[in-house]
Amino acid sequence: MKELVAKEIAAKVKDGDLIGVGTGSTVDLAIDELAKRIVTEKLQVHALPTSYQTAWRCQQAGIKVVDPHYRGDLSWGFDGADAVDSKLRAIKGKGGAMLKEKIMAVRCRTYYLVIDESKLFSTLEESKCPVPVEVVPEALSLVEQELARIGARSVTLRTGSGKHGPIVTEAANLILDAVFPSFSDKLEAEIKSIVGVVESGLFFGLADYALVAGKAGVKTLQS
Repeated sequence: MKELVAKEIAAKVKDGDLIGVGTGSTVDLAIDELAKRIVTEKLQVHALPTSYQTAWRCQQAGIKVVDPHYRGDLSWGFDGADAVDSKLRAIKGKGGAMLKEKIMAVRCRTYYLVIDESKLFSTLEESKCPVPVEVVPEALSLVEQELARIGARSVTLRTGSGKHGPIVTEAANLILDAVFPSFSDKLEAEIKSIVGVVESGLFFGLADYALVAGKAGVKTLQS
């Protein structure tokens, strides 16, 4: 099903677009689809990627990567998500790139989430998805305590499967995965107000559309 939504988002790209490109398996498939169009239609496409991995894949696909310090707006952008509710509030950050992903999202004139139907829920509570929180290492204990204070049922330091020790982000920070029993609209601001928090994986009020792949095809949801 991911292939369906990847083709759908790749079909939206126009010659001359400057787009934001997220991180994840669905995004990778979309880049592959866009690479085919670049070859057959001779498109000129520029992208602001959200991770080193995505930047490399864009370059391999013939998409020109712009300088990360580019100051203008992005025509539009797309990214995957770990969970999305009926209001298009999303939890992201399973891949650890939520800081750059959120920077990209706020710069896009139009922002799409691309998911399959297994990631769509009536409420975020139904997803039981933990919220990734990027933290400066020096504040790790403080942030753990404060996340518990604002309602987190559990807080776990994310560790790597292929190496010993914690996962380290591209910005040299750590990631805490916090499980919350409920998701009020103010939760994102509460997390961000904790000293030592760099960013959270809550993306509230950012998505304009969600493209959702299912057995019957791709449906478009609007915020």
